[in-house]
Amino acid sequence: MTIEAIHVATIQVLLAGGVGRLTTTRVAARAGVSVGTMYQYYPHKQALLFALVQRQFDLIDTAMRDAAARLAGSDLGTVAHGVATAWLDAKMADMVASRAIYGIAAEFDLSEMMSQAAQRMTQVIDTLLANAPDARFADRSSAAFMLAALLGGSVRVVMEAEPSEENFARLRCELPRACHAYLVTASQGALA
Repeated sequence: MTIEAIHVATIQVLLAGGVGRLTTTRVAARAGVSVGTMYQYYPHKQALLFALVQRQFDLIDTAMRDAAARLAGSDLGTVAHGVATAWLDAKMADMVASRAIYGIAAEFDLSEMMSQAAQRMTQVIDTLLANAPDARFADRSSAAFMLAALLGGSVRVVMEAEPSEENFARLRCELPRACHAYLVTASQGALA
């Protein structure tokens, strides 16, 4: 319970003042714990922020693996819609945390964590594409990489630039279409 309170407080402090104004003292006060308790779990601000990012990545990773299990053996249209919907559901389940993560990414070098998350996501998609009965990719791993980039980039642009309900509704409608169009085109490219 204490760790969860610290994570919630961290997000609140981040959104109120950004990474530059976040201190362990402010987070402890918001969480209702002592600074000593904070240091038991997180020895410094960077450890706290990295733990928050890793927690969010783990939640998204779990959601995508669960979706992949449900979608195994499905055709490209079902895979495109299912992956896009699962991605949006995972990213939007905690909009506040997702927006806070993008703020952290702007301030700290998260390239290693992001690279590992992208590799896991690409592997999940690659496995789905390998088992799609209507898939005929010349380079399936590149198609999986591109689909992961399409998903990640689309959501990031909206989260950072225009995080409105209208734009999230657009994403829900258009991202599955974009994913499907890409997969069909990439798969047909192998036939040409």
